[in-house]
Amino acid sequence: MKKKRVGWILLIVVIVIAVVGFTFKKPETSNEKIILGSQGTDTLVWKHIANSDAAKKAHLDITVKDFTDSNSLNTALANNDIQANAFQSYAFYTNYNKTNSKNKVYALGTSYIQPMGLYSSKTKNLKDIANGSVIAIANDPAAESRGLKLLESAGLIELKKHSVNDLLTPNDITANKKNIKIKTVVSTSTPNLLHDDGVTAVVIDNNTAQMAKLNVFKDSLYHEQLDQNTRANVNVIVTNQKHRNDKDYKKLVELYHDSEIQKWIKKNYPGKMEVNKSLSDLEK
Repeated sequence: MKKKRVGWILLIVVIVIAVVGFTFKKPETSNEKIILGSQGTDTLVWKHIANSDAAKKAHLDITVKDFTDSNSLNTALANNDIQANAFQSYAFYTNYNKTNSKNKVYALGTSYIQPMGLYSSKTKNLKDIANGSVIAIANDPAAESRGLKLLESAGLIELKKHSVNDLLTPNDITANKKNIKIKTVVSTSTPNLLHDDGVTAVVIDNNTAQMAKLNVFKDSLYHEQLDQNTRANVNVIVTNQKHRNDKDYKKLVELYHDSEIQKWIKKNYPGKMEVNKSLSDLEK
């Protein structure tokens, strides 16, 4: 009788241990924690992505950090203060790596392209921009070059012969019939200059324009035509050396192109035109 009682006690103990062990067992797949840096409307998009069902299914715990200075985003990434960022064009990315060879960052994939526009509160017609007008453009190398190319395509200036990926500066202006004065400023300050009496027009990237409630298709005097010549302006999702081959980080690209997330983006930020292509397509 005692043997049976001992046997039952041992069985109960084994069952209790098994139940407790199962209760406190760690999940087989823990969420990968990623701090992602961004800015403007891209920050809002990635906060939506971070809170999405798709992110939970991918086992990604994403914290989105907003930056106001474009140049500090890649520095923070190279230092692993953040582990990914999503804000920059392919041209910005390649230029950063050329000038920071010891702290390179690495593109994971493409996200979108959106047209840059020329805006003015002083005139409603491109043809009415007067001789000697001041036009403001962003001062980082990629945005400055892109802004100059926009002014050339609008017929306001002419630039030296260049390829799609060449970065240009005001020194590369070869003809300037209207004697346009170029003023370079921090990209996030460009909408404020629409109210500056000394500035006739402002080139604004669409991310910054959307934050200022500007619609590039309705409010700009002129905007980029989206074609093969603007492929360097496709935005990329980027990580650092430490995580460049990490499968969880490559999921960020898949998340961005998730069909439900794309529906939300198109509804709320229609200027962001999805680009889901190989990175090699941007290098051609």
